[in-house]
Amino acid sequence: MATVDTVQPIAWWKEPTKDQWMTWVAAWLGWTLDAFDFTIFLLIMVPIAEDFKVPLTEVTTVFTLTLWMRLVGATASGWLPDRIGRKTPLMISIAWYSASNFIAAFSPSFWFLFLFRALLGIGMGAEWPVGAALAMENWPMRSRGFMGSVLQASWGLGAMLSSAAYGLFYTYFESFGKGYGWRGLLAIGVLPAFLIIYVRKFVKEPPVWLENRRLQRTQHREVHVPLFKIFKRNMLGNTLTACWMMASAFVVGYSIGGLFPSYLQKDLHLSPTPWLVALPVLLQSAAFFLSGSLWGWFADRIGRRWAIMLTAALTIPIAPLYLMTTDYTMIVVFFALQGFFGAGGMHVQYPHYLSERFPTEVRATAAGFVYHQGAIFGGLVGPSLAYLAIEMHMGFAYPMLIATTLGCVSLILAMVISPETRGKELVADLVIA
Repeated sequence: MATVDTVQPIAWWKEPTKDQWMTWVAAWLGWTLDAFDFTIFLLIMVPIAEDFKVPLTEVTTVFTLTLWMRLVGATASGWLPDRIGRKTPLMISIAWYSASNFIAAFSPSFWFLFLFRALLGIGMGAEWPVGAALAMENWPMRSRGFMGSVLQASWGLGAMLSSAAYGLFYTYFESFGKGYGWRGLLAIGVLPAFLIIYVRKFVKEPPVWLENRRLQRTQHREVHVPLFKIFKRNMLGNTLTACWMMASAFVVGYSIGGLFPSYLQKDLHLSPTPWLVALPVLLQSAAFFLSGSLWGWFADRIGRRWAIMLTAALTIPIAPLYLMTTDYTMIVVFFALQGFFGAGGMHVQYPHYLSERFPTEVRATAAGFVYHQGAIFGGLVGPSLAYLAIEMHMGFAYPMLIATTLGCVSLILAMVISPETRGKELVADLVIA
């Protein structure tokens, strides 16, 4: 009688090698600490405006320029890792944004702060494409959506840490003198620089990139300017729909969270007690981090597009539940739910989805450009909301609600005509070289 050999499938977390896990952890930490350095500023815009005696609308332009400069960093850092490898640009980007945040803490004037927060944007923009490409190219296909979502959701962990730092240390730093509160919180932003030691020691280049680079050289088909390649006829539709998706997503993200601390401080007058401002932001950020596991699991089963569209649709009815009330408990509860069921699910899909939409020889450049051109539109949200809230005397709630809703509708429309990539292998073959 014939026997049938049965192979027991290994658990998904045992499939990656030690090197693959070490590389993913490096990208995860880089993005988490990147988020800390950026989001800490959102909590201290009001005291900065008071300290330098400038309008809050003017301070929001710092937030805007930081986002816009991310495109500069993403384009440069996309080109560099596509040419020389993923590891070295990751270390440069971490050192850049850490140093910029630290120097900004010692700003003698508002314009000095403006300059170094703008420079921080270059380092931030540089970190995302190289970290995403490094992690996703190394990771097995079976759980790529799940681990890509957990990677992106670590932005919530970074924001949670910044909220905790604000709640715990702002008053302590302020006790040394007026203005020391926000300066101390920015100074903490130098700590991510120590991650460079880990990256240098434990991270290796992805085999798929090494083989792709070898093929470019041996076949004399090197891609010298990868940014131009993604706008050629055979890639143009994919590039434009991805740009539309990310522009909509950034509008949603910064309509929800960009000025939410300012809304609590200015409209609801909670600024005298830092923890009243920090708590809803901290819980929403924690929910966003936890959402990566759920929605990453969904993306590996129902597809990337449906995971994004479903959560964009959920975002719309949740928004008025925390914006159209002054009850603090309702604000805390429903803003946290927004982090998990609404906004969280859509935003965690981008590392794997964008990596799967573009070929290896232009992956970092394409993902970096597409992701961070969205930051241009996201950067317009802060000043626009601040203008409507303060100059037009509308308050923050209604402008935030309208912008969130319109951004979600636009995102859903973009996804309707975008490709599904679930199950796609990332290969070394030259596609557009």
